[in-house]
Amino acid sequence: MNEYFQSILKYILFPISILYGIIIWLRNKLYDAGLFSSLSFDAIPVISVGNLSVGGTGKSPHIEYLVRLLSRKFHTATLSRGYGRSTKGFRIANENADARSIGDEPYQFKRKFENILVAVGEDRVTAIPELLQHAPYIETILLDDAFQHRSVKPGLNILLTEYDKPYTKDYILPLGRLRESRKAAKRADIIIITKCPNDLSVADKETFITTLNAEESQSIFFTRIEYDQPSSLLNNNINFNKETNAVTFSGIANAKPFIDRVQSLTKEVHELSYKDHHYFTTEDVKELNETFQYIKNENKCIFVTEKDATRLLLHEELLLKFNLPIVVIPIRISFLFDEGEQFDKLLNEYVYSYFPVIENQDVPEIISDEDLMVDYEEVL
Repeated sequence: MNEYFQSILKYILFPISILYGIIIWLRNKLYDAGLFSSLSFDAIPVISVGNLSVGGTGKSPHIEYLVRLLSRKFHTATLSRGYGRSTKGFRIANENADARSIGDEPYQFKRKFENILVAVGEDRVTAIPELLQHAPYIETILLDDAFQHRSVKPGLNILLTEYDKPYTKDYILPLGRLRESRKAAKRADIIIITKCPNDLSVADKETFITTLNAEESQSIFFTRIEYDQPSSLLNNNINFNKETNAVTFSGIANAKPFIDRVQSLTKEVHELSYKDHHYFTTEDVKELNETFQYIKNENKCIFVTEKDATRLLLHEELLLKFNLPIVVIPIRISFLFDEGEQFDKLLNEYVYSYFPVIENQDVPEIISDEDLMVDYEEVL
């Protein structure tokens, strides 16, 4: 019966997807023909990291990889829309920023990297000049989730797609998860296949590349998720082991890998899951406490992702009152087939091409975060 209703639903959604696809196709054609203008920033390297689908491809850890790679040599800024924030317009993150004022992902970047500038703004065309006006020393800008934002033409366009849910097997919204046609992938300079299995074979890699039907000029890489050392959210000592009962508290697009990871570290997992980017309420935190207290085992703790942690900190006083032991599970990405050096070289050469005079010279020390703040879709 369930399959029957799914089939009926597809027939209902198909014409809506066609209509939406036509609108996006027309929009892209107008950009391609130059009738809609795309602004380029030729004086500074602008790198876009995005996807075709709705959420869950791993943008944040890939942005963080680029931050680690580039911020050692160049004054780096991230520019995000700031999804779900309570503010509007352009903002530079300062010491008073939180997930509500700038968005959960930008706040995550702010908390993790002291030597970069973190900014948010819905309109990148105006946000980039404003960013550079506030911080003229910035040497490279990372655009978070800007693949569909065609009013800005980045110098380097990186497209992410999941190994298990590639855009080649998906459909346009609302029938599928794509925000625009599969053919839009042709705009990418680099395509990264994310969340790959650790044991992906060379044969499977080559087969996957064939399905992409990529351009010769496009570089293709494969990455996997790795888990960093867990840490305490509230700076208290927490110990857990294979006899620990765990509660996972998450509001992300695909919580299964996270929950699987917690399951591998503990005895038993109780899940509390919410929609992606969900801003936890006081009632949510009370439910978390009640769930935690219901577990009889004294050996117990709560696990969250880094992104969820940024939103949980909005209720820090309540968390401290409940004295909840909360463990954060950080993630990062690594490249398969020993292609990380090739990717790093490609990115470094792109950015260095804007600064030929400093090539083979000592790069000045990156200024501190405190100093930074002083200047303050074709048719189906």
